[in-house]
Amino acid sequence: MFLGVDGGGTKTAFCMVDRSGQVVARAQAASSYYFSHGIELVERVLKEGAEAVCAKAGLTPADIEYAFFGLPGYGEAARDLPVLNAAPRAVLGHDRYACDNDMVCGWAGSLGAVDGINVISGTGSMTYGERLGRGVRIGGWSEMFGDEGSAHWIAVRGLNAFSRMADGRLPEGPLAEVFRRHLDLASDLDVIDVVHNQWQGDRSRIAALSRSVAEAAALGDEVATQILTDAGRELALLVEVTRERLEFGPDETVPVSYSGGTFGAHTVLEAFASGLKNRFTPYELRHPLYEPVVGAALYAAKLAGTPLDRPALDALRTAPGTPAPGEDDR
Repeated sequence: MFLGVDGGGTKTAFCMVDRSGQVVARAQAASSYYFSHGIELVERVLKEGAEAVCAKAGLTPADIEYAFFGLPGYGEAARDLPVLNAAPRAVLGHDRYACDNDMVCGWAGSLGAVDGINVISGTGSMTYGERLGRGVRIGGWSEMFGDEGSAHWIAVRGLNAFSRMADGRLPEGPLAEVFRRHLDLASDLDVIDVVHNQWQGDRSRIAALSRSVAEAAALGDEVATQILTDAGRELALLVEVTRERLEFGPDETVPVSYSGGTFGAHTVLEAFASGLKNRFTPYELRHPLYEPVVGAALYAAKLAGTPLDRPALDALRTAPGTPAPGEDDR
């Protein structure tokens, strides 16, 4: 039995997979993004989720052969690594696990853990790719000064467009009314109260406004459409730089896939695909095979030295009730 854990800016997903490729149990807990709420949050969230998934599976942590924990922010503060690496031990009661950044879950799930590049765009954004056993990460520099193409990046640009429309610095389009309705604004200036006072600048709640930008684009708002198009282009640029760092040859066709809720916006995915096609080097854009939390379980099996065989992988792809791979967040 293998446990996969995919942390994110909005939630932390848990998935138990057996050797035959059956999803035995799933559970969900709160976000494990600890930079905003303290590192003690990680062990608390992992304990809650692990207990829930074990209860649903009718198992104990001792029954888990190996686990992989993909944690947001892992590796971004070296001083925190000892605490993060120790947290699963307190939850499982054994050392049959490994930790890394949650970007690895997206890559392992979308490409089935083969050489290539995965771009993640949920609350935040980054790429992770592997070639010949070497991994490279690009992006993921936080919402303060990075995470280009992410839901938070889109939402902030949407808020900026709303403020300009409210002032008359931009012609008012559907985006203005979508934001007023979604945020239940009595006056346009109330957006400041909502985002800064009521939400306290909460990363996840702001990122969720990207859906309002996508809704406005669907209603024909040109500014919203441009924001989504720019997001797709930024994500394509992340892939290009990742390719260069991994030293793929100019004639090598690189498998590329994607994960994260931002790709649910057709305009983002279309601009991303177009951005890859317009490069001078070849890519093969692949629809994600598995969602990131399942990728985490697959990676756990691989790290244990007993990767799932082809029949098990095929069974996992056709498991009933499997969410779409693009629905997870970073």
